[in-house]
Amino acid sequence: MATATATSAATSQYQPQDGRLLDVENLHVHFHTRYGTATVINGVNFTLDQGQTLAILGESGSGKSVTAQAIMGILDMPPAQIPEGVIKYCGQDLLTMPEEQRRKTRGPEVSMIFQDALSSLNPTFPVGWQIAEMFREHRGMNKSDAYAQAVRLMERVSIPAAKQRVKAYPHQFSGGMRQRIMIAMAIALDPAVLIADEPTTALDVTVQAQIMGLLQELQEERQMGLILITHDLGVVADVADRIAVMYAGRIVEQADVFDIYSRPAHPYTKGLLESIPRLDLKGQELAAIGGLPPNLMRIPPGCAFNPRCAMAQDICRTERPHLLEVGPNRSSACHFSKEVLGA
Repeated sequence: MATATATSAATSQYQPQDGRLLDVENLHVHFHTRYGTATVINGVNFTLDQGQTLAILGESGSGKSVTAQAIMGILDMPPAQIPEGVIKYCGQDLLTMPEEQRRKTRGPEVSMIFQDALSSLNPTFPVGWQIAEMFREHRGMNKSDAYAQAVRLMERVSIPAAKQRVKAYPHQFSGGMRQRIMIAMAIALDPAVLIADEPTTALDVTVQAQIMGLLQELQEERQMGLILITHDLGVVADVADRIAVMYAGRIVEQADVFDIYSRPAHPYTKGLLESIPRLDLKGQELAAIGGLPPNLMRIPPGCAFNPRCAMAQDICRTERPHLLEVGPNRSSACHFSKEVLGA
């Protein structure tokens, strides 16, 4: 039986540059449809270091998952198109990398946990077979050794009776257990970067805490860079180092987690925080952001948030604010960030 040491990932040909794993620069993603072109990602910039957790927050449709899919190289093109931008992994641009080389980075170097475990797992194959496939394809293991590693990983993510359940099918597991199977597949080859796309969707609060605790534990073990994509600010409060807030395909605020929660610098971030239920406000009406996110084929001129923003003025409707420094290690794309910080 192969041991964990014998089957650990081979020394990567990529090495972080001064601890930097990922560098996304001016990323644009368009979707061409019969109704027109949707600008889904509109100039996104962020970085990720070893051992760091970056949470990307925003409402549904803000571009969070598409950003992750662009990093992974799994966008369907067409209809998607990446007209400009750079995605550097350890200094190597993934967007210009030959497809065969890109395929070899997908899994062993950069891996992803998808948000719907039931639809992401193949219902016609046992879960152990699906985990073992990672070792067969990328490590050249034989069937028995690959299955042994599948059992080891199922045990690592706390699947009860893993040896007996390795040949069970996805529908025979609960939602929380299926999510653990997805995590086992994602970490199988010891990736340096792990993207978790809504990893706690449709799970109850207790299971959410267990999944987040497991991800944090695995990250500390392996010094992975973790990108956590979610719309739930409560989920990331205890685990994120930095937060990037997305709206209409752009990052509108980026800062350390403490700064975001204590003093948001963008009205959208402020609105998201105020919409979280609080025990000390029991009996009071819950605040909400009025209106709807914009149609990405007809993004409003100026600041895309201006139709929903209580602070909007004439400049907000004509001039798009740039993401500018508003304090140490933090930035905001709002003409009135200083006023928001002082509110």
